[in-house]
Amino acid sequence: MTAGSSEEMQAKRVRSAERVRAYLAEHGLAEEIVTFEQSTKTAEMAAEAMGCELGQIVKSLVFVAGGAPVLALVAGDRRGDANAIARLMGSEDARFADAETVRAATGYAIGAVSPFDLPDGLVVLADESLSRFETVFPAAGSASSMVRIGLARLLELTGATVARISQ
Repeated sequence: MTAGSSEEMQAKRVRSAERVRAYLAEHGLAEEIVTFEQSTKTAEMAAEAMGCELGQIVKSLVFVAGGAPVLALVAGDRRGDANAIARLMGSEDARFADAETVRAATGYAIGAVSPFDLPDGLVVLADESLSRFETVFPAAGSASSMVRIGLARLLELTGATVARISQ
């Protein structure tokens, strides 16, 4: 990787984090962003850094169902269920989106997809198993930041449809 491309990637990460911070500030939640020195790219790493239950981590997974991207908010201790997502979307099947599709659909890179400030029209589904928790922790636009947020507020801000989308 060249120095120029590395700098470009860093600039995109900074823009993503700033985008989430601005969105959360508009909704009175900027002070709930928690940034870490270490990566929180995986649910396990995020739960360890935050000191919370693995299930409280909200994984933002992008699937493609019937040719359309779908953002699935899944509890950290669960796996996204492509068959359930396909059924909900009225599609024959669903699959994980590739990195290019993730960025095009959400504006975020894999590992830092945040459920905030998403493009209009993107379908957002939330795993019903998240209802076990009052407070959850989705990504804040970088691989080392999260947002402390009540589940009800997360659902309100994302417009997510709650359904069984995990295994």
